[in-house]
Amino acid sequence: MVNPPTNLARLAAVDTARAARMLSEVREATLAGRRARIAPRPVIEQSWGRMLRGGVDPDHDFRSGLLSADEVRRRREESPLRHVLPVLREGLLSVADVAQHIMVVADAEGRVLWREGSPQVLRKADGLGFELGADWREDVVGTNGVGTPAVVRRPVQVFAAEHFVRSHTSWTCTGAPITDPRDGRLIGVVDVSGPLRTMHPATLSWVDSVARLAEARLRELHLDALERLRAVGAPVLARLDGPALVVDRDGWAAAVTGMPYVRRLSLPKSLAPGRRWLPPLGHCAVEPLAGGWLLRVADEPPPGAASRIRLDLGGAGRTSVTVSGAAGSWSRELSPRHAELLYVLTEHPGGRGAAALAEDLFGDPSRTVTVRAEMSRVRRYLGDLLQHRPYRFREDAEIEVLLPGDLRDLLPQSVAPAVVARRRTAAGAG
Repeated sequence: MVNPPTNLARLAAVDTARAARMLSEVREATLAGRRARIAPRPVIEQSWGRMLRGGVDPDHDFRSGLLSADEVRRRREESPLRHVLPVLREGLLSVADVAQHIMVVADAEGRVLWREGSPQVLRKADGLGFELGADWREDVVGTNGVGTPAVVRRPVQVFAAEHFVRSHTSWTCTGAPITDPRDGRLIGVVDVSGPLRTMHPATLSWVDSVARLAEARLRELHLDALERLRAVGAPVLARLDGPALVVDRDGWAAAVTGMPYVRRLSLPKSLAPGRRWLPPLGHCAVEPLAGGWLLRVADEPPPGAASRIRLDLGGAGRTSVTVSGAAGSWSRELSPRHAELLYVLTEHPGGRGAAALAEDLFGDPSRTVTVRAEMSRVRRYLGDLLQHRPYRFREDAEIEVLLPGDLRDLLPQSVAPAVVARRRTAAGAG
């Protein structure tokens, strides 16, 4: 079998029309259930599988309703992406306009919030429904450069007939996810799109590089905000006795007194002033502060241990952990790596050593340093619910795991051997 990514990428760079014809043959054969002469790229083949299982019709262009202008404006005002538009424009638009591309920025729900570039290409995009306020989630419009990167959480180029829906096969798009550096949450996708003749395989690296610059800018803005909060909070802490800290709305510590430094706390989504129980501090007096919270740790011990952990792996590209117990409950969205780690531990209730986890995640048992570092980060918010030597959940905790209805869709962004093996087993059974 020919190596499709390398050969098709080279062919696309020198003979776009021929590459498009070959991909069209691959698409038709694959969707008809026949063995194609050249296999589709894995990321595309997996996406097509999700579309077929989800009932997306490859021969009909389905479009959900556009958002109103007021709703687009509201989402723009609330999106962190508004802070990095200058970075995206500077990195992408100058080249995109000359090359007859457009830049599209969508939020985490796949809704197009910004769209700029070549007027001619913008008109072509209108014909495809690629408009402001349009819904370009993968499970709505099929494999594409906005929805697919949001699911797999990595840059993806969708060239010509790699699009699942037939009406999109004259188009090529390259998208990269943008995550919030404060919590690893997906906040959107930046995409460069245009007619297939204008696209080049190098576009993938270009778009990904600009997306990483945007994340770096968000990181700078977050550090600046923490400095401003520190200037407000440090004098307040200086007047207090006992352990206390000042954190921003996402739990990042700006100033600490009377206790070891804590980099970040996992705060409830709906934290309010008053007396609250916060892991791993226990009971705290919570007071609002400009841009964050003042947390004063109480002397009394924390209540009984949490008794239930719910690991939600059923969402398309989004995963979370929820801990419930006598003191209430709290939730946290998981990074892709932490989702993989916790999933593997649920598959091995007796525990897993660092070398075994390294084999599960990387196919390399020597990468124990990386595993230990990640597990240390997980234990910052799960505390003693996650034990070590070997790594395992505490025996008296009730574990609930929510998996996709079809295990072939388990953690679609993951390339960890343990996860891939589970998806392959499900595919074989299917």
